[in-house]
Amino acid sequence: MNLEAYLFLDGRCEEALAFYQQALGAELLAKMRFSESPEPPPPDQVPPGSDEKIMHAAVRVGDSVLMLSDGNCTGRPSFNGFALTLNADDEAAAERLFGALGEGGAVQMPLAKTFFARRFGMVADRFGVPWMVIAGARE
Repeated sequence: MNLEAYLFLDGRCEEALAFYQQALGAELLAKMRFSESPEPPPPDQVPPGSDEKIMHAAVRVGDSVLMLSDGNCTGRPSFNGFALTLNADDEAAAERLFGALGEGGAVQMPLAKTFFARRFGMVADRFGVPWMVIAGARE
C-alpha cells in the first residue's frame, strides 16, 4: 500500500508543476487537461473557461509520487493542517531544497541543526503548500 498526497492548486497547477520540476527535480508522469477528459466534468463543478486547466497531474519526487490538480479553479488554494516532508540525503541537499522551496514563499522555521536532526526547517512555498525539510534525523 502507498500513501500519496494530492494537492488542489485551484488554477495554479501548471505553474506549480514547473516550479516543482525546477525546485525539486520532479519528473512529470502524467498531465491531463479538463478539455482532454473523455467525460467532461459537470459545468457546475468547473468554471467556464477552465478547459485548459489541469484536471490531473502526477510527478515523481525521489521515490514518491505527488498528484496535483487545478481542482475547482477558484484561484483560492488553501493548505491547512498538514505538511509535506522531504527527507534530504544530506545537509547540502537540505539547504538546496529548502532554499528552492522558499523562493517566493515564507519561511516558518529556518533550516538549522536541532536535537533530532542535523538540519530541519519549515517553509510554505509560493503556493502556500507547507513543507518540512529534514536531513540526518535521529530516530
